[in-house]
Amino acid sequence: MIRIVLIGLLASCASTFALAQTAPQPRPETISPLTLTAAPVDTPIAEPAAEIVGPVTGFPLPRFVSMRATEGNARRGPSRSHRIDWVFTRRNMPMMIVAEHGHWRRVIDRDGAGGWMHYSLLSGERSAIVEVDMLALHARPDAASHVRAHAELGVTGRLRECQPGWCLMEVEGFRGWVDANAIWGVDPGEVFD
Repeated sequence: MIRIVLIGLLASCASTFALAQTAPQPRPETISPLTLTAAPVDTPIAEPAAEIVGPVTGFPLPRFVSMRATEGNARRGPSRSHRIDWVFTRRNMPMMIVAEHGHWRRVIDRDGAGGWMHYSLLSGERSAIVEVDMLALHARPDAASHVRAHAELGVTGRLRECQPGWCLMEVEGFRGWVDANAIWGVDPGEVFD
């Protein structure tokens, strides 16, 4: 009896799905530039979208972290029983946390590869990867300031602070300000110290 009901329910769902796919889609209305009017002064302005926070930590999602360990397994799901998809072997490599579940964080690297990693393998200390060849490390957050060193493409360095458009980066003993658009590991316009 239960089997027959389930088969009938599946058939009903399939026909509903087929109807939903074949139903004509409404055409978007075109708006003439002459019909646009300004909103009255008394009209409330929509609030910006709420920031998404992780259900475990309460920190914003997505957010940048770095690899604490010299080696870390990225798994298909949030447990040790899930298959390992990637093994990251670069300490201080920047990662982006995009989801949380218990002691597990879903991370991606700059190429979009990743998976679920145990939180103990990650650090809140910020780092970044140089995205352009021979990136100048300046004495001040100003393109006209003295260049202290150059960093090659793919080099990883620690971020000490960021201002709009500039980040203070430390690479193998050299410290200088770099263009924030030339590194991966910081959001556009992000500020921290």
